Parts: sequence; structure tokens; C-alpha cells
Amino acid sequence: MIDIKLIRENSKLVKENIKKKFQTDKLVLVDTVKKLDDEWRKLKYQIDKLRASRNKVSEQINKAKKAKENIKPIIEKAKQIPDKIKKIEEKASKLQEQIKEIMYKIPNIIHKSVPSGKNDTQNKEIKKIGKPNKFSFKVKSHVELGENLGILDFDTSAKTSGNGFYYMKGELAILNMALINFARDFMIKQNFEYVEPPLLIREEILNGVYSNTEIEQMAYKVDGEDLYLIATSEHPLIGQFIDTTLQKNKLPITQTAYSMCFRKEIGSHGIDEKGIYRTHQFNKQEMIVICEPEDSYEWYDKMLNYSIELFKALEIPIRILECCSGDLGDLKAKSADLEAWSPRQQKYFEITSVTNMEEAQARRLNIKINNGKENYFAHTLNNTAIATSRALVAILENHQQEDGSIKIPKALWKYTGFKEIKAKK
Repeated sequence: MIDIKLIRENSKLVKENIKKKFQTDKLVLVDTVKKLDDEWRKLKYQIDKLRASRNKVSEQINKAKKAKENIKPIIEKAKQIPDKIKKIEEKASKLQEQIKEIMYKIPNIIHKSVPSGKNDTQNKEIKKIGKPNKFSFKVKSHVELGENLGILDFDTSAKTSGNGFYYMKGELAILNMALINFARDFMIKQNFEYVEPPLLIREEILNGVYSNTEIEQMAYKVDGEDLYLIATSEHPLIGQFIDTTLQKNKLPITQTAYSMCFRKEIGSHGIDEKGIYRTHQFNKQEMIVICEPEDSYEWYDKMLNYSIELFKALEIPIRILECCSGDLGDLKAKSADLEAWSPRQQKYFEITSVTNMEEAQARRLNIKINNGKENYFAHTLNNTAIATSRALVAILENHQQEDGSIKIPKALWKYTGFKEIKAKK
């Protein structure tokens, strides 16, 4: 959420930002907010004036008492003021709620370095790291490899749970846990505090960390309760600081967490094929940073580099994509995706995403910093260390052997206890 002062003082900037994101249908929201805010400020002026009048009347009553004058007319006048204030405050409160609801729909101001583009097809490639293997045999998909090895079962999960789920077995389940432990240890070495967060959060937190569109598309709600299954541990990690003022000398806050994650994935990115790349339930090691505004882009670069180091250690060819203006979610100021090479598809696919929200989340959740003189909003950042299902797709495809066995990246040997998943005889 942006500062309403921007709309008051520079609505042109806000509108230009909306145009850069190719969301012209939202331009009207800026004028609507401006109009409602003008009405709210008029009501606030009336309330302030009535409160001043109430104080003045109180003084008149005291003076009249001392002078032993008739105070009944003054008291009658005083009695009417609280009721007037209450009625105007109710109107002002309704206006504030309307303004807040609309402000949630107005996108965050994107960073000046973000390239222009309408959608993800226009994201900008920054760099490729690692060379794809050249296979002398026909490359199999991770589904074919997993089913042939007896380590992935989609048919049974379809019976028990429906599409978008899976049974992971034997060495693959161990490899999954190895990735979690490897990513956890890596992040701890970077001085991130390891946290195990709740897997359910309240709507108030969800509204603070997610846009309305994302909530509708992704969030699973628990019937009859104010609880939602988390789509990423970023949400409870950031959410734990709601209505908190952090001391400058305690920053930055750097945390990492493993959690299971749950997403409905409605629409064009839905669950439409067999596999573990996009599922309703998956495992993820996440990282978040809460810091001073002037430090956030330094942390952005650091967090992106952490992901690069992790996947280089897994011996996976990767590339960095800068997200264009039209591909940025409404809360994001800047974001980049890390993509892994798929030898089967002969193209790269998304594995992690680093984002600087600047103060958008902090403003929604009221997370501030105190520097000894004043309070101001913090900047929040998040990045996927590893979404294990996507990392497994990359490992299975890139490290497959002609006989269908899978070589395990050396960095994971101490976590798996084995160096390959052998083909079934």
C-alpha cells in the first residue's frame, strides 16, 4: 500500500506508475481516493473544530460558575457537541474504510530500474550461469523418471486427494528432506535466524502480506474460522511483527523458515498436468529481511546471490530474469526470478523469486522503525531459498543417466547418505 500523501501531493506520479504496470482500469481509483480523502479531511476539520468548541464551552462554564452566572444555556450547548462529534466520526470512519479498501488495490510504486513490459514474456534476462548438459540419449521427464523408479506416485494421490498432489517415496522423499536441511544450514551460515512458523494465519495478516487478487487465487480458508493455510512461510514471518515498532539498533531482522505451503493455484497457472512442478501442497525454505529503507536494495542483491549460490551447489544450470513492470504483483517494487534449465523442455523454468516490497507490506501491517527521533515504516524483502519440488524437477532432469538412474549433487551427499538413486532392475 502506498502513502496517501502521494495521491494528495503527486497523483500524476501514481497514475504514471499504474500506466507503467499496464493497469489503466485502475486509474479511476486514484481520483476516487482523492475525492474521498478530501471529504474525510473536511469531516476531520469539523471534528477538530467541534472539539475546540467543546473545550471553549468548558472554559465558559467554569467562568460562569465562578461569576455565579446562569450556566444552564451553556450546559445545554455543551451536551449537543459530543453527539455531533460522534455522528461526524462515524461518517469519517466509514470513509476511511472505503479509502483503505481502494488503496489496497492501487499498486506499489515500482523501482526506477524495473524494465517496462506487459507480462512475463517481456521479462529481461540478466545472466546465465552454468552450461546445460548435452545428453547422448533421449531425455525423460521428471514424471517418467519418478514413476519408473517407483519414487513418485500420482495415481494413488489422485484417488486420495485429487489432482495437484503426489506421494513421494523412498530415496526421493529422503532427497526432498536433504534439500530442506541443506538450504536451512546454508541460510544459518548467512546468519539468518531459523524459525518454525505457524501453518495457519488470520485474515488480518493475509491482507497485510498479499494482494486481494492473490488471496482469491491462492489462499485456502478454513471453514467457520478466521484462519487460512499459508502459501509461503514469508507470511507468518513478516506477520509476526504486525503493529510493532522496531528499534534501529536491532536491525536488520533476518530470518529463514522451512514450512509446508498450500495454494489453490486458480486460473492460467492452475493444476493442469501431472507432475510436481506446480502443486497444491509443497515444501519450501524461505528467507525474509526487515531493514532500514536505505539498506533494502543491498539486501535485495544479497538475497538473490544466496539463491544463485544454492543452485550452483546443486550443479543446476540457471539464469536470472528481471521481472518487468507488468509482471510485478501489486505489492512489489522490484523482483527477479531464478530459473533452472529443463533439458526435456529445452527451456528455463522458474525456481525462486526475490522481491523487495519496500514499505508496502510494512504500511499494511504497521511495522515501523524508531531511530530515537522519529518513527517510519520499515522495508521488507522475501526470497525463496528452495522450493523443493521445483528443485527436484531440476535435479531429476539434469542429473539423469541413460539407464534412468539419478546422480545426487555432491553438496547433498552428507544429507542423503547415498550418491545416486539407482535404476530398478
